[in-house]
Amino acid sequence: MSRRRKGRDVNGILVIDKPQGVTSNGILQQVKRLYGAAKAGHTGALDPLATGVLPLCFGEATKFSQMMLDSDKAYITTAKLGIRTETGDSEGAVVEEKPVPALTEAQVEAVLENFRGDIQQVPSMYSALKHQGKPLYEYAREGIVIDRPARPVTIYELKLLAVREQELDLAVTCTKGTYIRSLVEDIGEALGCGAHVSALRRTLASGYTLANARDVKDLEAMRERGDSLDGLLLPPESALTMFPEHRLAGPALVSILNGQPVRIPGQSLEGFVRIYGDRSFVGLAESMPEGDDTNLVPRRLVKNNGR
Repeated sequence: MSRRRKGRDVNGILVIDKPQGVTSNGILQQVKRLYGAAKAGHTGALDPLATGVLPLCFGEATKFSQMMLDSDKAYITTAKLGIRTETGDSEGAVVEEKPVPALTEAQVEAVLENFRGDIQQVPSMYSALKHQGKPLYEYAREGIVIDRPARPVTIYELKLLAVREQELDLAVTCTKGTYIRSLVEDIGEALGCGAHVSALRRTLASGYTLANARDVKDLEAMRERGDSLDGLLLPPESALTMFPEHRLAGPALVSILNGQPVRIPGQSLEGFVRIYGDRSFVGLAESMPEGDDTNLVPRRLVKNNGR
């Protein structure tokens, strides 16, 4: 006898402005309870220290969470100079202190230039990156250091916002897998004084910005008033705008909905494609070029799709 899922069928994406001092999973569980949702997940955790854009997926939207996780990110961070910590942020114990030289904007810019574009980065031991199925931070808490090979990441933008006596404010836009604490530590090392992250705010994730983000306290207030929260949900396809759109009808749409490939004559498509029926989003298909034609192979279909 199958076990019935607890909670109601909720589908869509809610972007939360995560507050400081709580875990991403804690926020997820809190919002999931507010919605009474049966299924929910987030698309990349923020450290308790960090605030900002945290997209939460409900129901059918969870099918696209990996693609959302793979998206570019943007942050605003404050680097505290002269102090290195165990964790690379202000929550860790101090391991080294050095005097901070009087830095000009030109001197800082010269260092930052070395961290723009394609770089190699060694992940922090306090990251959630896994080694033999176990997050690195668990090893770190046990006093075990794991050898971490450098990984390629791309820093699209590294903008100096402000220089103070012992602090730098930076804006960073980067590929997935970039660790801002590692970036700040490396910049501090290059400046000769060390550094750690004292503040971090994510401003972009999965194509969503702070303009899309909701405060959990506002959700709680709405719930207390008896207002429905469902109207705040964004459709699953709103996270997939990086992929081209293609509409199907008739037998071609029926084939896709039945999980069968569809041949599109005379069209050259590449990569993933958002598929729409007559009325609504159907899901994602992958295009397979074949001569002058394209085969669309369904990969992620949503339930209750319209025709």
